[in-house]
Amino acid sequence: MRWRAKSHDMAVGASAGISSAQAEADRVDIEGVLQAYETALNTSNAEAVMNLFTSGAVFMPQYSPSSRGTDEVRAAYNQLFLSITFCVELQVEEIVQIAPNWAFVRTSSDGWIIPLTTGVRTSDANHELFIFEKDDDHEWKIARYCFSTTNPPRQ
Repeated sequence: MRWRAKSHDMAVGASAGISSAQAEADRVDIEGVLQAYETALNTSNAEAVMNLFTSGAVFMPQYSPSSRGTDEVRAAYNQLFLSITFCVELQVEEIVQIAPNWAFVRTSSDGWIIPLTTGVRTSDANHELFIFEKDDDHEWKIARYCFSTTNPPRQ
């Protein structure tokens, strides 16, 4: 899958106290995390996913209860990868850094999934919202993640 980003959609509030050079470095780092997430999702690698989340992360999948913290988020991804194979591409729509250690990112994704119970390839499209936190090691991690489908409803 090819990684695409709309870098012109990076926004940093002047009141956030972030220099343009730091904002650009942060944008590149955040996009790197998203690219790693896309790869982990497409390879069904729950441990690689977990390396991208904070220890207090919350995963809010559509039609499911939220998973909170490392153990619950890991369990949710393990279950997901036992059910579905992904081939999706993320596109960054917007990155807004609201403080030196916080940013939100809006993405869209497109591709397909294969439910392992049926083996039938199905189109998949979503819009996603990520909230990122820069940790004590100055690495951006996913603190919150939710998504919803943009596929048209089945008739």
